[in-house]
Amino acid sequence: MPEGQLWDWADARRGLRLRTIVTMRWGMLGMQTAALMIVVFGLHFAAPILPILAAIAIGAWMNLSYSLSWPGGRLTGHWEAVFQLIFDVIQSAVILGLTGGLSNPFALMMLAPVIVAAATLPSRHALVLGVLSIAAVTLLGFWSMPLPWLEGAHLELPWPYRLVIWGAVVTGIVFNGVYAWHASAEASRMELALATTQAVLSREQRLSALGGLAASAAHELGTPLATIQVVTKEMLRETEPGSALRDDVQLLADQAERCREILRRLSNSPETGDAHHARMSLTQLLDEVADPHRDGPIFVSSEVACAPGASILEVRRLPEVLHGLSAFVENAVDFAISTVELVAFYDDERLIVEVRDDGPGFLPEVLSRLGEPYVTTRSQGEGSRSNHLGMGLGFFIAKTLLERTGAHVEFRNARRGGALVSVRWTRANIEAPLVN
Repeated sequence: MPEGQLWDWADARRGLRLRTIVTMRWGMLGMQTAALMIVVFGLHFAAPILPILAAIAIGAWMNLSYSLSWPGGRLTGHWEAVFQLIFDVIQSAVILGLTGGLSNPFALMMLAPVIVAAATLPSRHALVLGVLSIAAVTLLGFWSMPLPWLEGAHLELPWPYRLVIWGAVVTGIVFNGVYAWHASAEASRMELALATTQAVLSREQRLSALGGLAASAAHELGTPLATIQVVTKEMLRETEPGSALRDDVQLLADQAERCREILRRLSNSPETGDAHHARMSLTQLLDEVADPHRDGPIFVSSEVACAPGASILEVRRLPEVLHGLSAFVENAVDFAISTVELVAFYDDERLIVEVRDDGPGFLPEVLSRLGEPYVTTRSQGEGSRSNHLGMGLGFFIAKTLLERTGAHVEFRNARRGGALVSVRWTRANIEAPLVN
């Protein structure tokens, strides 16, 4: 899937549940009612009570009609959600117009519907609501009733101050809307990337379990196949050469031998539940990671070194480690000129595995963001040795899987040139337990 399509997926946001819209509106209506009561009965300011109560009552009627007509858990359509939020913008604008317009400190409430739309709806729907909100704020800048104030007094703010307030509210609408949209898009992209990572891990675990099942089947089927071979050999001795029955028996013997050969190959991968199979030497680990990439034009070498006096290290066989390191080697093979080096070093405290290549190295603008989803320098795989599509998920998946095993992953350019990926574990996180 090209990166642009992933952005489309992120832009096709989930939408809003009806219960969420209704709850937010009840909160807004309660705040408006409380503010009116405080202003009129607490501060004894003069305010057009009946028109304000009428606007609040219309909002309450809207809420009640939706609550009684539709299940609260229903997901609204995008345009339906826009209509609901437009109603909130207009209702708030009417109350602000009756209570001083932009002179009213509660003019900031005009930001709320835009932020909600930007965080939950596609960009074009949020843009419609943002434009309408700015238009409503502009209208309030030109027309509004006086701000409720002491009986017989009138508070009139100078027009430069009202202009500044208009600019502040409009700036708040634009900035907070864009900020909420970007934050939601990033969350959506991260959600997709993490789901992809989980799918990769599940696949690796299924493959590992399948290997154990195949080995178990090879063990269980070995005895009946041996019996079939013995019986067919006896039948061959008792049948006349050239007879149709002998040809059928010979075919049966050949197919039984073929089955035994297949089972022998399956048996070369021991059962995953076996304690000895669950551990591997570092040489085995590096070879298992590097072998799939050794048939191409790039020379892939592997080397294990240890500190003097360090005890021998055997590691746990983990699908996360195998897949993560394989992804780094595959990337190195794609960008290397001639050589990829896979080097492991350990002592009594830690294990470090490094993947190095002699290619151009990581670009400076990409290096600081490697390991984040959808960061890539590939051009959709054209010309790469692995034909791997450049979605920018490979490093993210590999880094996430390795970090689940307790690893620390670092990306940098080597001093002698080329890219270098370093994966570091403490021995306690990677070392296989002793087998009695």
